[in-house]
Amino acid sequence: MQTDEVRPYWEHLNQKRGQLALKRAFDLAAALSLTAVLAAPMAVIAVLIKQDSTGPVFYRQERMTAYGKPFYIHKFRTMVSDADKIGSAVTVDNDARITRVGKKLRHYRLDELPQLFDIIRGDMSFVGTRPEVVKYVLQYKPEYNATLLLPAGITSEASIRFKDEAKLLENADNLDHVYMEIVLPQKMYWNLESIKQFSLAHEMRTMIRTVFAVAGKTYDRGEIENERGAGIHHYAVVEHGTVSGGVDSFRNRSDV
Repeated sequence: MQTDEVRPYWEHLNQKRGQLALKRAFDLAAALSLTAVLAAPMAVIAVLIKQDSTGPVFYRQERMTAYGKPFYIHKFRTMVSDADKIGSAVTVDNDARITRVGKKLRHYRLDELPQLFDIIRGDMSFVGTRPEVVKYVLQYKPEYNATLLLPAGITSEASIRFKDEAKLLENADNLDHVYMEIVLPQKMYWNLESIKQFSLAHEMRTMIRTVFAVAGKTYDRGEIENERGAGIHHYAVVEHGTVSGGVDSFRNRSDV
């Protein structure tokens, strides 16, 4: 973490300590309130999952959060039990492992609701880089480690713009290669930009945009060029893992 590539991000966040404290206070208060309000709907979802397929209600997988701390994320299970043992750690849109109820939960991102528990524990935040599987974090380029200066998040600018990505990965032969070499660098552009622009106002904006994204609004990756003048290429899914067309949020790894 103490590298030349990460230092500028750390120095920027160090000047925002007051806002970071308010961010944690907001996360805790909002997560506790939402857990109380959503307890009944979450109980209904749990029953539907148990009725739909054999296996636990929750999917747990080791991820990494702030400063490389490992934790086990909470998600409603949307795939058959032990899905990560019978296929890739990456999920595509028509993955046969996704259950009937799971497909609906993933469409509306309701499988993410149990991450309120992770926010309360301090392992996650409402806004932040999506928590990655350990094997991917170990392959990070040096600058990517700057995303570990803050807790992992339920949503982010990257996940808003990459929300339908799984649909475009169905024909990729090597999903892990496509993710690490093509998708992750694009997502990391947005993750690192969010750290550079960190403020409570910016995070509130991201949360509002997330609501619109779940409701169906699409935020084109081309906005990178229009809004900030950076050049991010559009790829297309082909035989050897090149991605085509307009990639959107990598649905978690394995049951994410």
